[in-house]
Amino acid sequence: MDIIRIILSILLPPLGVFLQVGIGKHFWINVILTLLGYIPGIIHAVYIIATR
Repeated sequence: MDIIRIILSILLPPLGVFLQVGIGKHFWINVILTLLGYIPGIIHAVYIIATR
């Protein structure tokens, strides 16, 4: 299941974070990072999925 989340995180980073932790502080941090730059959003999303 983590592989699917990582693939979704590459395509749409907030979706991967949402599937892992739900709507919380990490989701909103990822939304902001994705809006500021796509790559930081991907890095944060993969980090959240890998550590949980």
